[in-house]
Amino acid sequence: MAAAPEVLSAAAAVAASTSAVEAGTDEAAAGSPAPGVLRPARLPLTRVKALVKADPDVSLASQEAVFVLARAAELFVETIAKDAYVYAQQGKRKTLQRKDLDNAIEAIDEFAFLEGTLD
Repeated sequence: MAAAPEVLSAAAAVAASTSAVEAGTDEAAAGSPAPGVLRPARLPLTRVKALVKADPDVSLASQEAVFVLARAAELFVETIAKDAYVYAQQGKRKTLQRKDLDNAIEAIDEFAFLEGTLD
């Protein structure tokens, strides 16, 4: 079974991000982000591992797999939040609302799998 292009691009983004952190080129790896740049929230790996293990089809999950899943989730949340923020700005607001997420999900094809999840 071939992986979906979205999964491959997300995995590539995670790999690039991970290798940049390991190489020390990422601002967050240096200890503090550059001025004006927000450091993305880090998901607790123990929680991610607990969620992975909650799936009855998963018997073992390596620490590396848990890390990649957590990083992919962080990137996903960042992407959808940025896209939803565009709709908040169009409404002259700085706070995201549910309708902004709904608009982003409806307008962007990559989020089509989320349609109806907020109902």
